[in-house]
Amino acid sequence: MTAVYYALSCVLGYLLGSISISILISRHVFHQDVRQSGSGNAGATNVARVFGLGAGVLTFLGDFAKTLLAAWLGSLLGGVIGSCLGAAFALIGHCFPVYYRFRGGKAVSAGAAAALVIDWRIFVLAVAVFALVALLSKTASVSSMSAAGMVAVGTILFAPSTAQLLLGLFTCALVLFMHRSNIRRLIAGTEPKFHPGHRHGK
Repeated sequence: MTAVYYALSCVLGYLLGSISISILISRHVFHQDVRQSGSGNAGATNVARVFGLGAGVLTFLGDFAKTLLAAWLGSLLGGVIGSCLGAAFALIGHCFPVYYRFRGGKAVSAGAAAALVIDWRIFVLAVAVFALVALLSKTASVSSMSAAGMVAVGTILFAPSTAQLLLGLFTCALVLFMHRSNIRRLIAGTEPKFHPGHRHGK
């Protein structure tokens, strides 16, 4: 039965992660699809870029909450391993949502929640690095990838179990993978700076 509970943790995590808060907000509040504006990414940063900082914060909180919910449900089913599986598959669902033709976000907001699932100190370190790098670089992708790197380092330092260590390393790897186009633009010197937009993207 343990394997069944782990499998359920994965399925629930993926289905919850596939709920795209950015697409729901952009479609039902602003009557647009955020994937057709700005960077084309279905994530909190692009929502903030297109529709304003308030909408971006709401998106972040929604993506953060769904990942925590997936981890909590996983913990009820399978303890620490179930929690980590729920969070990991929520990240996968966030990036490749079954409800939206597998076009999702880049796992930054969901990854922040995964960091908190592992250890609160990792979350605090990642947020601090994100804020500092964002202040210095004014580039969302650089701050996001820097925070992901901090999750990996923090996980190595603080993860209390192998399952949580693997979740942290997976989170970092997935965020970097989802930012591969940003990495190419950074190398080419064409990556744009981040500027919050206004309502309806005007």
